[in-house]
Amino acid sequence: MNNVISKWIKKYFSDPEGVILGILLLVGLAVVVFMGNMLAPVLAAVVIAYLLEGLVSGLESHRVSRLPAVLIVFVPFMVFVILILLGLLPLLSSQVSQLVGQLPQMIAGGKESLLHLPEMYPKFITEVQVEELIATITAGVKTLGQNVLSLSLASITGLFTLLVYLILVPVLVFFFLKDKTKLVGWLKTSLPRERTLITRVWVEMNQQIGNYVRGKFAEIIIVGIVSYLVFAVMGLNFAMLLGALVGLSVIIPYIGAAAVTLPVALIGYFQWGWSSDLAYILAAYAVIQALDGNVLVPWLFSEAVNLHPIAIIVAVLVFGGTWGFWGVFFAIPLATLVKAVINAWPRSEPVDVATSA
Repeated sequence: MNNVISKWIKKYFSDPEGVILGILLLVGLAVVVFMGNMLAPVLAAVVIAYLLEGLVSGLESHRVSRLPAVLIVFVPFMVFVILILLGLLPLLSSQVSQLVGQLPQMIAGGKESLLHLPEMYPKFITEVQVEELIATITAGVKTLGQNVLSLSLASITGLFTLLVYLILVPVLVFFFLKDKTKLVGWLKTSLPRERTLITRVWVEMNQQIGNYVRGKFAEIIIVGIVSYLVFAVMGLNFAMLLGALVGLSVIIPYIGAAAVTLPVALIGYFQWGWSSDLAYILAAYAVIQALDGNVLVPWLFSEAVNLHPIAIIVAVLVFGGTWGFWGVFFAIPLATLVKAVINAWPRSEPVDVATSA
């Protein structure tokens, strides 16, 4: 057993660059696990800086110096964010309030529909099962109400955190963009001189993460706007709120689309019942998801590394459980990083002393 372990260590850890890369990955993992919440504003700023870097680099390619290019991109972006905060968020908050106000009526209608199931399908559903299901739903609603109450009691802390984000994140984004060359140069001086392997992995992942972040934000906006327009044209209640949920659902591949199907179907059912309108809205939602998965995603992420759906789902579960929202958001780039490291990791076959002699 010791001989097998010794051969495995010599094969994968005999190269000093591989050992250094492994140590850096472990340090990065420790920072994420133990300091991820504290560094959340920095992570948000890094994501936004990645989002804007392509535009800044494009202006630099047209002989615009760095600082003017940063200002040309950063100022309109901040104006856009302010317009979103002042225009879109109040509308979404209003629709959430309306939905909460209609929940008791929806729950009562749902209970009435469930009570008719034993009469319609006596061989499959009994009254006892329906009563147990109603009790479970009632308990879940009470728990949700308690959570909402506790959330409202903690709103002061949440408001303070939001204010910190609104101040710190723009400042960090500006300096990340303005001093990119200095920051990258400082990072290079902090790394070992022998870093061919690290540089190769970093160059690949830098491009991958940049393309992924920009593509994912574009996907969120396109899917959200299209969903809102379709829902609004078809007369679905809470069209803006549902459109925002569908747009945000693309952050979690596969799982997000399945999860958002439930609120779309429930609101459509409580509005129209079992009717052709419900069938049309579900068909339209299915078309949106199909176009997103088969047209939009291949177009936006044409340079992304091909990953098996199982690998993506596992990455979402593992990194999401470790890192929360950011782990879910970066699940695909992190899975790609793992794949790139495995492919680039130096391997040396151990020499068999007896054979060589």
